[in-house]
Amino acid sequence: MISERMFDLGSRRSAIRELFEYGKQAALTVGEENVFDFSLGNPSTPPPEEFTETAMEILRNEPPCAVHGYTSAQGDFATRKSVASDLASRYGAKISPEKIYMTCGAAASLCIAFHALVSSKDDNIVAVAPYFPEYRVFVEGTGAHFRATKPDTVSFGIDFASLSEQIDEHTRAVIVNFPNNPSGALLSSEALASLAALLREKAATFGAPIYLISDEPYREITYETPAPYLPDFYPDTIICYSYSKSLSLPGERIGYVALPDGVSDIDRLYAATCGAGRSLGYVCAPALMQKILAKNASMTSDFSSYRENRDLLYSALTALGYSCVLPQGAFYLFVKAPNGDAVAFSEKAKELNILLVPGDGFGCPGYVRIAYCVDRGRIERSLPAFAKLIRILR
Repeated sequence: MISERMFDLGSRRSAIRELFEYGKQAALTVGEENVFDFSLGNPSTPPPEEFTETAMEILRNEPPCAVHGYTSAQGDFATRKSVASDLASRYGAKISPEKIYMTCGAAASLCIAFHALVSSKDDNIVAVAPYFPEYRVFVEGTGAHFRATKPDTVSFGIDFASLSEQIDEHTRAVIVNFPNNPSGALLSSEALASLAALLREKAATFGAPIYLISDEPYREITYETPAPYLPDFYPDTIICYSYSKSLSLPGERIGYVALPDGVSDIDRLYAATCGAGRSLGYVCAPALMQKILAKNASMTSDFSSYRENRDLLYSALTALGYSCVLPQGAFYLFVKAPNGDAVAFSEKAKELNILLVPGDGFGCPGYVRIAYCVDRGRIERSLPAFAKLIRILR
């Protein structure tokens, strides 16, 4: 016998991956330049020069056994020290290297954090909608229940009334993602203060910590305002981070879980983090990537092209009659489906070779996600198709 649940997950891709694969096949038929693939958040900017230079220096000058050998299960100490120093430099953060666990990207970070917190089939973890669809898969993989708020479609902030309703005595954590995938929204300091107050109130009511999991792969990609540091608002914050977007390295799979000073039961929680990593087989993150970060954890790619793409696409689509909120970060536009049905709208768009991800999987029906981390030419070539699409729907 095999697991029916695992079979179900493995035999059908996520909507995002399905579109990505569809686009590759369509390109063989009509030509890559005629497929306007906005499905996958695959960074189009190159990694910073420092990254490549550091990688080459390590590969040329260090013994292969040292470059490619195992590190400590939780990560090389020099790497964790460099990450802690970077967070201290950016935010004045107080995080010990001994409370950082290096991972294979944000997916591993989140799975580890969820498994470290869940202890009963009655437990639940609450996501603020819209949310990354794999949260549900990751949470349910622990045996816990996945819950989500109603989306705030005015600003894509937090619907606090809905969040309050979702939290109960079995809630182990609330997860937020900002800048947000799929909306690009950035939570304000006022919203974070309100969130912290609500979580403190609920934790006091139920007599147990409710952790805030901050999923931060887009942390450095902001346009008008830098992303706030969540532990400044709520000490019981677990940071899950990936360098996939900040360094344009999605295929290299490197990130971390960090427990700032002040987190409740920090020693036991870190031990549980290490235990979760061990149980899941997420030990010894890629050694070469760790060595590069140990030398410079603060480098980032040049994100200026994302701002230019955002401005071009937002201005063009709103001028055509599409409705969306201007993103403050990440590299996604979350557009309201003109016909109110995101799935039907994205299927109609496919007929014009425009690949858009319906918002239903993000917990926000009626919207589609456009990933604008592409070359500018693709956006420019797509605009006549977007114009034709909205004329058809009208």
